[in-house]
Amino acid sequence: MLHRHAKAACAAFAAVGALVLAGLPGSANAAPPTAADTAGIGQASPDLLRAMQRDLGVTAGQATARLANEAEAGAVAGRLQNALGRDFAGAWVQGADSRTLTVATADAADVTAIRAQGARALVVPHTLKQLDAALAKIDKVAAGKAATAVPVRFVDVRANKVTLQAVRQSDAKALVAAAGVDASAVRIEKSAQQPRPLYDIRGGDAYYMNGSGRCSVGFAITRGTQQGFATAGHCGRAGTTTTGFNRVAQGSFQASTFPGRDTAWVATNANWTATPNVAGSSVQVAGSTQAAVGASVCRSGSTTGWHCGTIQQHNTSVTYPEGTITGVTRTSVCAEPGDSGGSFISGSQAQGVTSGGSGNCRSGGTTFYQPINPLLQGYGLTLKTTTDPGPGPGPGPGEPPGGTWAAGTVYATGAQVTYGGATYRCLQGHQAQSGWEPPNAPALWERA
Repeated sequence: MLHRHAKAACAAFAAVGALVLAGLPGSANAAPPTAADTAGIGQASPDLLRAMQRDLGVTAGQATARLANEAEAGAVAGRLQNALGRDFAGAWVQGADSRTLTVATADAADVTAIRAQGARALVVPHTLKQLDAALAKIDKVAAGKAATAVPVRFVDVRANKVTLQAVRQSDAKALVAAAGVDASAVRIEKSAQQPRPLYDIRGGDAYYMNGSGRCSVGFAITRGTQQGFATAGHCGRAGTTTTGFNRVAQGSFQASTFPGRDTAWVATNANWTATPNVAGSSVQVAGSTQAAVGASVCRSGSTTGWHCGTIQQHNTSVTYPEGTITGVTRTSVCAEPGDSGGSFISGSQAQGVTSGGSGNCRSGGTTFYQPINPLLQGYGLTLKTTTDPGPGPGPGPGEPPGGTWAAGTVYATGAQVTYGGATYRCLQGHQAQSGWEPPNAPALWERA
């Protein structure tokens, strides 16, 4: 936990069009709307692109190409996850510009279908569901000393293993044995890192709890007519009062969960207005489409400002001195005291709020974030965005929109809805918003 639509952009996007996941559907033909269109990659913030260049060691062209490729890869990976069903074993992007998408499967018969989508196929022994189940068993028996001795546990789709990080291998082996998990599905890494709390309405701005400790705003939200922001649960409990970066009365925590999850939201008073902006940059939030493993991700916090890295693993379990949280995402982004609760964003898509980690922004480190979509869903919140695409193609002639799809609802990959008389299946986890109706967003929905 870590308390404390420019023409040039459009031109840059056009210049890298040929680099966008060659062979993947929607990348060869520029027919709108592509996944990159939906994600608003053409309007990527110059501040975010510069931070990517600095922290990822890429050129300006590679940074823009990377965002476009990652958007397209997410749609393809979602499509294949739905098609492969229980054989699916994960997906990830790699390369300086994220050109290569790899999709893993437990059934060699799926290779042809994966390659047909322009992705690299990898046959592995364990499905993603099997690995998730193994991690859940380990988490169930990890408590007290056993949990703190093995503080970081995650599903690594690239290794096709559940990875445990511990100072002593014997502690990790004992935990695996106690859980009754097949050792062939587990990898143990020696690590001296000990994630810890570092306590110390614009994403990344500072706020103060009860006039003392400091955290960072995650993302501005609304709940009906109430405005506020999402942040980390360890920053405060329900009823904790907050003041803003300017020490002016701001609001109070309405709900908080920690440990277990690291989620909270603060309702602000009438003097504060929710905006889609992220502090220290010109970045604005356009949605919450979940990025893939290997994708670039940047963080804004009130201590260290903007820093970027990559998504290493989703579905990570980490034990802090106060307890274990599950379902967080592990990244290579650095953070320091006061950054807790701050914004993690990929391109213009909100990813999560800073939870905790180890290291710092001088020597480097590992930081975990609580994914934003489960947080929004759990508290019935709506992300504040700039997206206002206007009317799209909509349903066909004579078809009433209707159906079960609804703006403001959080959808996970594989979820099914009806709209305009047709059934659609979700490709990438996101919070639905006006303009992202299933017929208008083929990067997020496919006909079932």
